[in-house]
Amino acid sequence: MAGNAGVSKPRTAAPAASWFGALEPDHAGDGGDDGGNDAAHSRYDRGEWRASDVADSRFLSRQARRIAESGQSGLYRLYRAFVAARAALGITLLATEIAFAWLITSHPQHGAALVLCAVYALATLALWLLPNLLGPSRPTVAARLRRRQWAATIGVDLLAFGGLQLLGGLLNYTALLVLPALMAGVLTPRLQALGVAAASTLIVLLATQWNAGAAGATPLLLAQAGLAGAGLFVITLLAGELSGRLAREERTARGSLAMARRQAQLNRLVLEELQEGVLVVDRRGRVRAANPAARGLIGEPQDSSGESFALAGVAAWEPLARAVDRAFAEGGWPEEGRDVLLPRDQGPRQLRVRVRFTQRREARVAEDYCVLFVEDVRTVQARVRQEKLAAMGRVSAGIAHEIRNPLAAIMQANALMAEDASSAEQQQLTRMVGENAERLKRIVDDMMEVAPGLVPTPAPLDATAQVAAVCSEWARTAQLPPGAASPLTVELPAQAVGVLFDGEHLRRVLVNLLDNALRHGSRSAGAVRVWLGVADDLHARLGVASDGPPIAPEVERYLFEPFFSTRSRGTGLGLYICRELCERYGASIEYGSRGVPERHRNEFSVAMRRALLPDSESRPHLGP
Repeated sequence: MAGNAGVSKPRTAAPAASWFGALEPDHAGDGGDDGGNDAAHSRYDRGEWRASDVADSRFLSRQARRIAESGQSGLYRLYRAFVAARAALGITLLATEIAFAWLITSHPQHGAALVLCAVYALATLALWLLPNLLGPSRPTVAARLRRRQWAATIGVDLLAFGGLQLLGGLLNYTALLVLPALMAGVLTPRLQALGVAAASTLIVLLATQWNAGAAGATPLLLAQAGLAGAGLFVITLLAGELSGRLAREERTARGSLAMARRQAQLNRLVLEELQEGVLVVDRRGRVRAANPAARGLIGEPQDSSGESFALAGVAAWEPLARAVDRAFAEGGWPEEGRDVLLPRDQGPRQLRVRVRFTQRREARVAEDYCVLFVEDVRTVQARVRQEKLAAMGRVSAGIAHEIRNPLAAIMQANALMAEDASSAEQQQLTRMVGENAERLKRIVDDMMEVAPGLVPTPAPLDATAQVAAVCSEWARTAQLPPGAASPLTVELPAQAVGVLFDGEHLRRVLVNLLDNALRHGSRSAGAVRVWLGVADDLHARLGVASDGPPIAPEVERYLFEPFFSTRSRGTGLGLYICRELCERYGASIEYGSRGVPERHRNEFSVAMRRALLPDSESRPHLGP
């Protein structure tokens, strides 16, 4: 309810702050919205709708929007209005005194009043013209007027109007004291505003007594002066209340505008990052806005780089334009969408189009815009395949879990039968059962490995020691000859290399890669090469290469897909499990071909995150 803020120093105490002190721009927060529009520009909106982002908001009135979008604060506008009003009043006073000078020249105080009005007119004109002469500037908004500003406006008014009152004359200057009282009520705290009203009242009473002469003022004159003073107090309080309401409206408008702009920026960011295309199209078939994904899907030509573009007239977009016309004509669109085939030079592209309107059809309001959600049909089909694979994986994991117990019983019973088998035929049968049971066990283990579960916490692991141990164990299991005749060669660094991985899972990845390399290699001396090295400060790299024939491009693209195998008896889960295990620990696996001239032309490499190892860890020697 206090008077309002000024143009300068920071707020010192909350109770003494004026209303407009709450509107000080927050340079560290949201206050930069007014000047930060350029940063909010987006590829999604090329400018046509940018100016109407806030204009269409139902939360802002037109007046509040005008206040919020103006480049100046409410305090500064009011301050400049009062300065201009003072300048106009000064000129009017001076003109009035000059006019009376031609009519009345015998009044003894008229000359002094004329000089005082001339000085006041010059002072007010100088204060009004000074900011324009110095050039446009935006003042710093603070909680109250500066002392020099208060003295140059309200203080000068009290002295000038008080002097005119004391000089007396044919004119009544009491009404002029409304201006400083009103300005104090709007631009200063309440206590100061009431002080100005009290000073104005004292001036009126003193001038009444002074002009009455030795006989003294009559009760009627004193009553009139008292009523004038009471009116000044009322004006001061009402001005403070009205300015407080205006300050609250401006603060609310600025907050709503900042919220609307942040929401618009968020919407743009979301739309730009969407993989699904979004188009906003009007009834005439003009695209008013489109995100980058949509422009890529429809193949926007280079000559449509304006703010909007029309679908009609472009042969490649005619099916899409007909779909828009049909949507507006029918007033609806299937929930699942319709397929639209766009002709293109490099081959037709089939798009899944879903149309949504900006208003409810039940409202019986003519639709002006519709929103098109566009997606490549191949992407939709791939997503459906992935969902089916995920569902099949969950079912397979459940089945594998149920198979474990009876499979264990079969293997145990077969082992007991093998002990009692006496004939060669019985031994062969038990061996066949055992081999197939082991194969079933590997399939079950593969399925359980890729089943969803808790993600383990990676711990520092000595990759040098782990790779050496796994290669040594694998060479013995595969019954590889030792020494130079071994198909396996291992190249390890002299120092320990720490990585973030689980030892058992790293063994699983390496054994899968070694099995594939040996299976597709020549099995000659040095056919399989394993190496470990430091890639950079953050990553270590493990590689497994073989001299097998190059992998065909049509096969390479499906290497890490589940259930894809080039062998009739393979499950197609080996490399898929390797990729899944690597991703659990922030690692990556990839395949690269070195070309036919290179011996180890097929190479799988695993990039792992490095980690510091305890000093006590040591690396065992390789002994395949």
